Amino acid sequence: MTDFRQDKAIYRQMSDRLCDDILSGRYNAGDRIPSVRELSEMLEVNTNTVVRAYDQLTRQGIVFTRRGMGYFVSENARDIIMENRRREFMEERLPDLFRQMKLLGISMETVESLWKE
Repeated sequence: MTDFRQDKAIYRQMSDRLCDDILSGRYNAGDRIPSVRELSEMLEVNTNTVVRAYDQLTRQGIVFTRRGMGYFVSENARDIIMENRRREFMEERLPDLFRQMKLLGISMETVESLWKE
């Protein structure tokens, strides 16, 4: 059984993990990904949860279906994932990071010097 965090819906965590697998090269453009049944058995989750994850990825253009054959990685999946994650980082994580830096008195110069190390 796979450990899922409590702070995020399981289907979103599954989508994120599949995106990680695409970015890492485990799945490439045109590759078949596990079927709904295969993934639900591997992760010990309800098939409806897998369907939600795959529907989300399909709507985003990351995967597509071939009738009777399953789900496959889209040609531009990697670019879509990178664009989505960059946008999420810039809109959600970076502002919080800046707030924390300000509260802790950490300057951009300090961060820059650490970055260069």
